[in-house]
Amino acid sequence: MKKMIIASTSTIYGSSYLEYILPELKKFFTKVDEIVFIPYARPSGITYEAYTKIAKKAFASLNIAVKGIYEYENPNEAIKKAKGIFVGGGNTFELVNQLYANNIMETIKTVVTSGTPYFGTSAGSNICGQTMQTTNDMPIIYPPSFKTLALIPFNINPHYLDADPTSTHKGETRETRINEYHTYNTTPVLGLREGSWISVSGEQIVLKGTLTARLFQQNKEPIELTTGSLLKF
Repeated sequence: MKKMIIASTSTIYGSSYLEYILPELKKFFTKVDEIVFIPYARPSGITYEAYTKIAKKAFASLNIAVKGIYEYENPNEAIKKAKGIFVGGGNTFELVNQLYANNIMETIKTVVTSGTPYFGTSAGSNICGQTMQTTNDMPIIYPPSFKTLALIPFNINPHYLDADPTSTHKGETRETRINEYHTYNTTPVLGLREGSWISVSGEQIVLKGTLTARLFQQNKEPIELTTGSLLKF
């Protein structure tokens, strides 16, 4: 049975890394004393070692050890034996590229479907959807495919921002870009605002956090979903 937390972000304004969601993670990773961290997305281009150090510091408060997947000789075996998995944010194109390069995309999907707890933030949340095509990231590298884990029946747009009517910036809004996506694609897209997350337990998918989320569907008006909403459409 799938057990997942799919979060928009790792850090909200005024807090440290993962601080806002640590109480939820404490309950989520009950009886888990070590997780495998996947730092492939490399935010700001930092090294795997530096990124893993940040994750280790956050999870130390929960008495959970963190080991970077790059530390294992065989990434596939590391995923198969993992007690829990955390995929951090950064650049989704590079993350997906490395998941394919290390041949672990399908392995992650298999073990998570079988019940290994999965926690993702930002890019690590993007890949939970049907494809990575609703990412906000620059295409710094070309992965073999845009297809991702497909563990939920829709796509994620993390860090979703509403248009600011007082802004002098008149470029594309997030809503504009998602509408452009729906010109060619039918997959629903959930705009997940900062500080909100999705909880997955088996086939039940629930919106959590303090903010609403914005659901986009092809040829339909967007819908605001309140905290506690079941995501069924």
